[in-house]
Amino acid sequence: MNKTISDIAQLAGVAKSTVSRFLNGGSVSEDTRQKIERIIKQYNYVPNTFAQSLKAKKTSIIGTVVPRLDSFATSQTLIGIDEELRSNHYQMLIANTSQDMQREIDAIYDFARQKVSGIILLAAEVTEAHLTAVEEIGIPVLLLGQQHERLHSLVHNDDQAGYEMGRYVVAKGHRQIVYIGVTEKDQAVGIHRRQGFQRAIAECGECDVTYYETSFKMSEATVTAEAVLNDNRPTMIVGATDNIALGVMKTAFSNRIRIPHELSVAGFGGYDITEMIHPALTTVKYHYSQAGKLAANHMIRQIAGEPVEKRTVLDVELIPRESVDNL
Repeated sequence: MNKTISDIAQLAGVAKSTVSRFLNGGSVSEDTRQKIERIIKQYNYVPNTFAQSLKAKKTSIIGTVVPRLDSFATSQTLIGIDEELRSNHYQMLIANTSQDMQREIDAIYDFARQKVSGIILLAAEVTEAHLTAVEEIGIPVLLLGQQHERLHSLVHNDDQAGYEMGRYVVAKGHRQIVYIGVTEKDQAVGIHRRQGFQRAIAECGECDVTYYETSFKMSEATVTAEAVLNDNRPTMIVGATDNIALGVMKTAFSNRIRIPHELSVAGFGGYDITEMIHPALTTVKYHYSQAGKLAANHMIRQIAGEPVEKRTVLDVELIPRESVDNL
């Protein structure tokens, strides 16, 4: 049976509070320190840091609210957050909301009840309910991937990503273009990314672009792509995410449409799989792990009361590959 802090205290012949003080870095006599260390080593005692944090006035736990776990962007971001927190002696708790907004709000309150020191929020949309929850819990909250003037935010440069992709497509000679985006409720992907693309297209002056909307799921993107290819035959389809672009490619292959000879395809994200498939997918790479590390760093600084930029924007990188033909 695993030993408790009470067991360690009894075996060492000291008070439970003395063991607790030792475990939290407090002052104890050299003789007491040696006795406690000997007992801990003998019984391989591992302190319950979660329980310790819940009892303490200041915890070493950061809550992270994510919309989904089956996402390359989310997993890479979480890896970055975890690495940075661990290197600073913090731990991470994850709440997955499965893209349910009410579960997002509930997770904010739940984390506050668990006395986390701060919350990193990956939300597709920031509503008044989100803002009310943040105000009521009274602990630092950082918004990652979206921005809002009332919250500390860390975002990828979606407008620039869309603009660079638009310029690249035009430079490749494409004029009959389809852009498959997502709901405008997601401001980063649904609005800013598309607006950047539109800005580049407007500079061309002679492009014919048709805009469609789908979800973030590849399975639904394949259905949208089928409708697109039934309606018209563009030379280029740009998906607002790599998943959408991969859905387009799957539909094209099913319809024996050769990429890039008969149809060029591009996406956004820079997922690892986009480099492995053939033809490799042209994309705009987002530095998700770096974003996670920076978000964790900013959160730790907020907790410490240090000044943190209200809005931080991360650069993106266009990666040309084989899926776009030069007309």
